[in-house]
Amino acid sequence: MNVSRRWLEGFLRRPLDAQDVSRRLAAAGAAVDAVEPLCTGLGDIVVARVEEVRPHPNADRLRVCAVNDGTGVPKQVVCGAPNVVAGGTFPFARVGATVPVGKDGKPFRLEKAKLRGEVSEGMLCSARELGVGQDHDGLWALATDAAPGTPLLEAIPLADDRIVVDVTPNRPDLLGHKGVARELAASYGVPYRLPAVPGGGADLPAFDRPAGASAMVAGVRVAIEDPAGCARFHAAVIRGVRVGPSPDWLKRPLEAVGVRSISNVVDATNWVMLELGQPMHAYDLARLRGATIVARDARPGERLLTLDGVERALAPGMTVIADAEGPVGVGGVIGGHESEVREATTDLLLECAWFEPSRVRRTRRALGVSTEASYRFERGVDRWNGAEAMRRCIELVLATAGGTLAAPPLDLHPEPAHPPRIFLRLARVAQVLGLELGQHEVERCLVAVGCTVVAKPGDGRLAVDVPGWRPDLQAEIDLVEEVARIHGYDRVPTELRPFRVGARPDDAADAVVTRVRDGLVAEGLSESLALPFGPQDGADAVALLNPLADTGAWLRTRLLPGLVRQAERNWNAQVRDVRLFEVGTVFRAGEAGGRPGEALHAAVVVTGGREPAHWTEARPADVDLWDLKGISERLAALAYPGTAWHVEDGAFVARDAAGRQVGWAGELPADRPPWAGPLFGAEIEVVTSPRPVRPVAPLPSVPASTRDLSLVVPDGLAAADVAGTIRSGGGPSLEAVRITSEFRGAAVGEGRRSVTFRLVFRAPDRTLRDEEVDAAEARILAAVQRAHGLERRGGDA
Repeated sequence: MNVSRRWLEGFLRRPLDAQDVSRRLAAAGAAVDAVEPLCTGLGDIVVARVEEVRPHPNADRLRVCAVNDGTGVPKQVVCGAPNVVAGGTFPFARVGATVPVGKDGKPFRLEKAKLRGEVSEGMLCSARELGVGQDHDGLWALATDAAPGTPLLEAIPLADDRIVVDVTPNRPDLLGHKGVARELAASYGVPYRLPAVPGGGADLPAFDRPAGASAMVAGVRVAIEDPAGCARFHAAVIRGVRVGPSPDWLKRPLEAVGVRSISNVVDATNWVMLELGQPMHAYDLARLRGATIVARDARPGERLLTLDGVERALAPGMTVIADAEGPVGVGGVIGGHESEVREATTDLLLECAWFEPSRVRRTRRALGVSTEASYRFERGVDRWNGAEAMRRCIELVLATAGGTLAAPPLDLHPEPAHPPRIFLRLARVAQVLGLELGQHEVERCLVAVGCTVVAKPGDGRLAVDVPGWRPDLQAEIDLVEEVARIHGYDRVPTELRPFRVGARPDDAADAVVTRVRDGLVAEGLSESLALPFGPQDGADAVALLNPLADTGAWLRTRLLPGLVRQAERNWNAQVRDVRLFEVGTVFRAGEAGGRPGEALHAAVVVTGGREPAHWTEARPADVDLWDLKGISERLAALAYPGTAWHVEDGAFVARDAAGRQVGWAGELPADRPPWAGPLFGAEIEVVTSPRPVRPVAPLPSVPASTRDLSLVVPDGLAAADVAGTIRSGGGPSLEAVRITSEFRGAAVGEGRRSVTFRLVFRAPDRTLRDEEVDAAEARILAAVQRAHGLERRGGDA
């Protein structure tokens, strides 16, 4: 999502720093991929007024202008723009200034020149030459009262930053500037509101909300015949519009986020989409046959020429927007060519609808077209915010194209629904976050993201209505996460708190994978994390029903092809030394109708220098097969102990004890530049074994009886062997045997030592009597006497 810093400033009514915005969005969970400064090369451009225009004596299409640039000395400028006129105000680049966009698209330094015999001492500029628009048919006529010589950036607020936000699929609210402004308002602790529209602010009538799925608006029949695909439909009719170029205040923010200006009406619909996240569409009312617009299911054999000039075949299961004779648009995806707004359009029908996300996704894939509208509808727009979007679009159209709203806007909602209500326990917030937050702070965090606390039952709970623009908030734990996010992850304590130890053992595969990762990192390799999708790799590959892209339409059967692509990307970035590994799941087709088989694999690729380069030495030698052999053996020791590598067909093959091939290593084919070294790789199965389950015994409920037994043990006899004999002869009441001390000296004789064993006796259900413990001790002494010939040390009680 491209976001304009200046647009956000209009919401928050305060200046913003793009880097600070990036940090705050990242802290709130919306990572920023890039910050692109706009219009930074306009420091040399000034405002100038053309005082006089005369024909060029040697060229029919050129004119010679006297330009007032504020220096007091008029500049002679040769200009070929058709719209240059005396008294006009235009951007001007003096001799020595840098113009941002030349004929080759690159900046260039302006020099004094002679054109067809006439000296030119500067350049009057178009919007395209300044990099602020696409219009290059004429000069950029400035609507400003600034005096000649005023820097352009002071006269017109052009400086902006394009902030590229990485929006995750569960946050469709961030696909509009309002959603991003809402996050920043919560971070700054300030209010926000929609920016004012120049020439707007007129009072609009309330919406007409009839019961049922069909109604009339200004003589046009509007109906929903496919409620499964289109659950809500807003419509408005505006008559007497004048379609033409958009004013700068409308056009400039769109171009700042990369959207080309088309006309005032189309730009108004795009503005609403980028501002509120709600796609809109405008129809030429005169081209709607039968004065009808209906959301219905496509019929067999129907076709539609879409806005991109392609005729597409429609099929049942696709929601279409149709007039009385046929489709005029594909719901949530793209409009039709025949009903688009043209320069001659005078009457409009504005559409704002809610389309079912999964159906939009299937339709978009089937038609092979992706649009900004489908991108948003697939993720889910706010079903309850259509009225605000329609009001905003009407306001923009009336302010820029004129006309009259013919009737109150229509809101068809045949099956009314409401956003969910969730009960949040304050105790649950404290339990999950390890932080006691008062009710006031919890409410503040929830209200900041748009939630409404509708009730406080008094039992430590809050009844919370979640906003329609947050479809990801579905359970209590989601609200807890929002509280943590807005309160600040950095304010959540990190010290270890008391916890209950679980009895469930960790997955055996997790310990093995950790061992493999740690071992390969110790070998100097970096881990690669990739999606398990790619091109078809073998006859047993598994096709995806709904792939993210055509290049990733199959589940991978091996890890090495993906690592090869990563190595090629490094080569493209001029990185020669590559050492990567990946541990992940691979898939193979199962039996007919069965689920795919899954296996855990580990793979490595290496290319380039054998060791890091150092300034004290020449470039190190490249890795070769011997290096690969060493890495492969290390990989096998970590992932599949017990395998043996064999040389087969010029490569290394790993086989297990049964002779089954479980790994491969060798040189890999790749799109290798001439300066890169050979690419080697290895891949092997990862074998995991279930962890032994330790028996759990209850803590003893009766006291133990302890006896110390000192035995004279010759040096050639291990104390551990004696302890084993004690355990076997002690009977069921002997709970533990521990060695507590060892003594050597004249009292025990040369070549012998006295070892003291502590014996712990206990019965599970009662306290043992002394007679029982004495009998067990006597049996132990008899056992060590028979087995080792040992005696109790004299004086031992």
